Amino acid sequence: MASHRRLKQPSRTRVTVLTTAAAAAVAFSSQAANAAPSAKPSKDEVNAKVDKLYEEAEQATEKLNGATEKQENLQKEISTIQDNVARGQQELNTMRDSIGLAAAAQYRTGSIDSSLQLFLSSNPDDYLDKASTMDQLSAQQVEALKKIQEKQRELAQDRSEASEKLKDLASTRTELSKKKKEVQTKLADAQKLLNTLTAQEKAALAAEQARSSRESERDVLGSGSAASGRAGAAYSWAQSQLGKPYVYGATGLSSYDCSGLTSRAYQAAGVSIPRTSQEQANIGTRIYSVGKLKVGDLVFFYGDLHHVALYAGNNMVLHAPRTGTVVRYESINNMPFQFGVRV
Repeated sequence: MASHRRLKQPSRTRVTVLTTAAAAAVAFSSQAANAAPSAKPSKDEVNAKVDKLYEEAEQATEKLNGATEKQENLQKEISTIQDNVARGQQELNTMRDSIGLAAAAQYRTGSIDSSLQLFLSSNPDDYLDKASTMDQLSAQQVEALKKIQEKQRELAQDRSEASEKLKDLASTRTELSKKKKEVQTKLADAQKLLNTLTAQEKAALAAEQARSSRESERDVLGSGSAASGRAGAAYSWAQSQLGKPYVYGATGLSSYDCSGLTSRAYQAAGVSIPRTSQEQANIGTRIYSVGKLKVGDLVFFYGDLHHVALYAGNNMVLHAPRTGTVVRYESINNMPFQFGVRV
């Protein structure tokens, strides 16, 4: 007689776990099926994000320009100090040789202590501290030793100053590298966003920018504002640069960044102004009312003053805006105006 074994029933715990897992799987599948793909940003959204990235890149660019200028100045200062040290060392050697020869001559005639020459050629400070030996020197020799002491002190001070400036230069180079990387990262991010646009969208953006530029130029030409003096000369020169591309860190003559254009324009007018927008903001007379600006005045934008332009009259400016654009006219109202500066 065959035996029949009763099948083992699954435990309640196992049933619950399986049921829960199945429900979760069904819910996940439903969500995945119903989830819409992330929407591609519109042309205007991409343009807004790109503008923001370009603004941040320009902020970093002006800091980069400042670090570059500081590096160049430090290198010049260090070179000058090192030249002074070299010349000073030659003078010191000549002074030591001169008094050393005199001491040797006196030694040969038996008129001076034999240890004098050693003192003179090595450490005159120690020597002058020995009062007993001072009695054996003439007034002329004492004066010569004092000059040697003074020259030694000058050289020690120059060497110390050069050492500190070299440390500052190393720190500036590190900052320079950091700022350059920051600019490059912002520009790369902006380019990635632009690459998401179709050819048609890119063409539409370019057309909008060209139309805006034409309208701005008409506003300037129709203003009848006359430029005069050195500001007028700077402005007239800047007009000859219209259409040249913006390149961060550039000062011409084939491309510019914002402060590169303004500094070169005033240089052409025979006026030397600082390199960066923040430094340019601290020269001349500040003008806080747009209505009081004159053609050729420097105009500063944003709270940190990272952008500068030349006033073109009729509430318009002439400037190098940002990467991807050219030197052009634009409404002063397109950016947060801070103040103008009359040089």
